[in-house]
Amino acid sequence: MSAHVPVMLTEVLEALAPRDGGRYVDGTFGGGGYAKAILEAARCQVFAIDRDPDAIARGAALKERFAGRLTLILGRFSAMDSIVDEPVDGVVLDLGVSSFQFDEAERGFSFRADGPLDMRMGIDGESAGDFVNRAEETAIADVLYRYGEERKARSIARAIVAARPVTRTAELAAIVERALGPAARRFAVHPATRTFQALRIHVNDELGELERGLEAATRTLAHHGRLVVVSFHSLEDRIVKRFLVGRSAAAARPSRHAPQARSRASAPYRLIAARPRTPSALEIERNPRARSARLRAAERLRAEVGA
Repeated sequence: MSAHVPVMLTEVLEALAPRDGGRYVDGTFGGGGYAKAILEAARCQVFAIDRDPDAIARGAALKERFAGRLTLILGRFSAMDSIVDEPVDGVVLDLGVSSFQFDEAERGFSFRADGPLDMRMGIDGESAGDFVNRAEETAIADVLYRYGEERKARSIARAIVAARPVTRTAELAAIVERALGPAARRFAVHPATRTFQALRIHVNDELGELERGLEAATRTLAHHGRLVVVSFHSLEDRIVKRFLVGRSAAAARPSRHAPQARSRASAPYRLIAARPRTPSALEIERNPRARSARLRAAERLRAEVGA
């Protein structure tokens, strides 16, 4: 099993700017890479949230090392405003699947090693196997097209329904390969990549969790607090961009095409950079999983109630 490597760690710390006495939320604790780096960068407190009990258990040694400064919380980052009782100086969200989850065959996230078709980041709710074996063909096709941007979603859904019950990751990958045909094998990306991505996003309600989490972070951040989000595909990045740009002082400028929605003084955020940051070529060479990462960050401003 490979160790978890935190993506764009230097850039995250630059955007978050930890300071002594500060309070920070790591909403996706995972392997603990960000939390550890924040705690080493400043004499501060970190509230680390993860819905995966295994991640919380792995963090025990880190909690002992930073006694009194690291709090581990089993839960969802979308509930951070009810979990953390006082405003915080920064929130960081790494939206990727942790290497621990991806590399553990029994978690069912990957087609590269056979395992049960699960894909849940936590231990509750519907698994990917439950969904593909119970859902209507049209519902499966809709998920594959919406979350995987899979052009042949209908053909794959039809093949899945015809092969049910489907209970193993290797089994599902083979079904997808047959449905797409020999032409799909000519590309560098595995034919089942988009299908697995779509099912994982659906099972974990990742986009809904992200939307709720951004709102929760806004309610949790103190004045001048920083929100830093690392996303890994276009659907996530689109949500983060729309949220931050739409609530930033820059977006509040008058437009000749549309009325001004809010005054600049009441905008909840100031963008730290207009464009997302991306990993360096060296980081991508060392950690290929970082290649699609995009980092967006903003600073919380004083805003009107309900902004």
